[in-house]
Amino acid sequence: MAEKRKKGGGARGAGAGESPGGADGPALARLLRVPPGERAALAELDTSATPGGPSGKAAGTEAIARMAAPLADLQERLYAASTAGDRRRLLLVLQGMDTSGKGGTVKHVIGQFNPAGCRVRAFKAPTREERAHSFLWRIEKALPQPGEIGIFDRSHYEDVLVPRVRGLVPADRVERRYAQINAFEKALADDGVTVVKVFLHIGYEEQRERLLARLDDPRKHWKFSPGDLEDRALWPAYREAYELAMERCSTEAAPWYVVPADRKWYRNWAVGKLLLERLEAIGPQYPPADFDVQECRKRLLAT
Repeated sequence: MAEKRKKGGGARGAGAGESPGGADGPALARLLRVPPGERAALAELDTSATPGGPSGKAAGTEAIARMAAPLADLQERLYAASTAGDRRRLLLVLQGMDTSGKGGTVKHVIGQFNPAGCRVRAFKAPTREERAHSFLWRIEKALPQPGEIGIFDRSHYEDVLVPRVRGLVPADRVERRYAQINAFEKALADDGVTVVKVFLHIGYEEQRERLLARLDDPRKHWKFSPGDLEDRALWPAYREAYELAMERCSTEAAPWYVVPADRKWYRNWAVGKLLLERLEAIGPQYPPADFDVQECRKRLLAT
């Protein structure tokens, strides 16, 4: 990544919403991005760091609140542009270990937007029907339409992560899937989809605390599965699988971003900021009227 956030430290911005690094591109994206072909050494990255972020939780909460209006405005403009034939849309892909906050991030993102313009999909183990098709089949069916913001809680990357760790499919088939994913995401970008792929990077000890919290609260038992413990036992293998997936599939068309996720406020701020940067780069505009505005106004006043 542009700057490694090693344990015990992390880059910090001067304040909420400020962009370290000058005006040569979206600042947070450059801080968190995994450059094409580079291995993200996840074990060396501090999961409690706040690179580029506000000075603390209170400042982060204020910064998140300030992002709401510009995000909502950009979403409306994106949708409005689609009514005039603009095919652009945005897809947020969220991946991470159990308890990293994928569901919480989805809730936060939806809170910034008009839900009517969002398409949210959570992917679980494939069904029998889905297994009868290419692994990308169910993904293609869930893509956002022009003008929409799509949010994936897990995604097609499950099909290179879980099979690799658990040996569910032949290794050569997993290898082929990386190239298929890159071709698929390049085609999406060529068709006007801005793909924002975020790995929510939670620490091993932090996951234990969150799993314990689920076990200790009867209201959260529905969130817990014994399978979570099986996956936790495979933590090093999953970490390696994520590193490899990001190394192979962080591209110019669809880069990966690593967001430290131990601090929930930073996680929410960072994902919101990444979306704001990408929507600003898209720069959607309200389409001009395709009718005579003054004539319609005159007719309306006459009635």
